[in-house]
Amino acid sequence: MHGPQKLPDLVETIYDAGIDPSRWNEAVAGIRDFVGGQACGVFSKDSISKFGVTHYYCGADPHFIRLYAATHSKFDPLSVLPPHGRVVSVPDLVEFAEYRKGRFYQEWMQPQGCSDAANVVLEMSNANCPVMMTVLSGRRMVDRSMKDRLSLLVPHASRALLINRAMSAQLTLATALADVLDNLTAGIFLLDGLCRVVHANSAGHALLAADDVVRSVAGQLVTSSMEANQALRETLAGRGDHLLVAASGNAMPLQSSTGGRYVAHLLPLSSVLRNCSERVVDAAGALLLRKVSLGGPSYGELIARTFDLTPAELRVLLSIVEIGGVPETAAALGIAETTAKTHLHRIFAKTGVSRQADLVKLAAGFANPLVN
Repeated sequence: MHGPQKLPDLVETIYDAGIDPSRWNEAVAGIRDFVGGQACGVFSKDSISKFGVTHYYCGADPHFIRLYAATHSKFDPLSVLPPHGRVVSVPDLVEFAEYRKGRFYQEWMQPQGCSDAANVVLEMSNANCPVMMTVLSGRRMVDRSMKDRLSLLVPHASRALLINRAMSAQLTLATALADVLDNLTAGIFLLDGLCRVVHANSAGHALLAADDVVRSVAGQLVTSSMEANQALRETLAGRGDHLLVAASGNAMPLQSSTGGRYVAHLLPLSSVLRNCSERVVDAAGALLLRKVSLGGPSYGELIARTFDLTPAELRVLLSIVEIGGVPETAAALGIAETTAKTHLHRIFAKTGVSRQADLVKLAAGFANPLVN
C-alpha cells in the first residue's frame, strides 16, 4: 500500500471485513495507517478475569501479542472501560506518571517503543467481554488529530463487528439445524416455487439416489405420482394466502415401483422472498417423505388403542398400508375378500376416514421419523 487509504476506501475495507472476517487484518492495517500509529489491534477482554485475547492486529511482534494474553492484559490501563464509542488515550484513563512506573508500561509498552495508545470500545453485545480497538502511537503521545481520525472509523468498525456476530450466529444455527435434519430418517426437501430442490437432508439425498419414489429432473423434484406432482406445483406456485395452506391438507400417499408405500407431507413456508419478477428466490415449502412400515409391535398397539381396533381389524389395516388393496390383503392374511372388506368398513367407521389412501396417511402419523 502506498500511503494511507482515503477514508471512503478504508470504510469500504472495514465493511468487507464485516462480511469476510479474513479481511480484518487488512482493515486494521488501514486503520493504523489512517490514524497515524505504530500498531493496531482488535481484542476482547473479560471484565471479571481480565483475560484478554487479540483477534486481529498489525504492526506488533507476535511475541508481545502472546505476552498480552498470558499476563499483561491484567495490568493494562483499561481496568475501567470508557463509554462505548469514545476514543481515549492512556492519560484519560490513569495518572500517567504512575502508569509509566507500572508493569504494563515497563514490560509491554516500552519494549515495543510505545508510550501511549488510543483506545475505544467497539462492541458490547456481551457486556462481560467487550470488543475493543487500540492504536499504539509509538514514542509520541496520542493527540487530538489521532483521536478525531479514529473516531471517524469507530461507527463503521462497530457495525462491521455486529455483522460478523450476526452472520456467525446464523451460520451456527444453520449448522445445528442441518445436523438435526441429517439425523432424521425421513427425507426432507426444501423446494422453491418451481419445485426445484433448494436443499435436501441425508435421507433425502438417499431417496433421490435410489431414483424410485422421487427423482430429480433438471433440478426439479418429481414423485412417482402424477397427482402428487400436480398438487406440489400448484401449492408451491400459489400466491398470497394460498401458499399458507395448513399442512394437514397436503399429505400425499406415494408408492415406489417395488411396492413400498410412502407418505409425503408438504409444509408451506411463510418466509418466501420474491423479487420484482415474481421468481421465488427462497424455499417456498418443505416436503417430508417417509416410508410407512410397522415400526415394531408398539406401532400397531398404539393405533389399536387409539381407535379401539380389534386384532383382526388391526391386521387388515396394517396389511392395507404395507401391501395394498383388499384382494392383496385377503391373499396375504388368508381370508376371504368379503371378510377383508367387512373389516375395512369397520376400520373406516372407527378412524373417520373413507379411503385406503387416507389410511396410509393416518398410519404414517404414528410412525416415528427418528427411527428406521
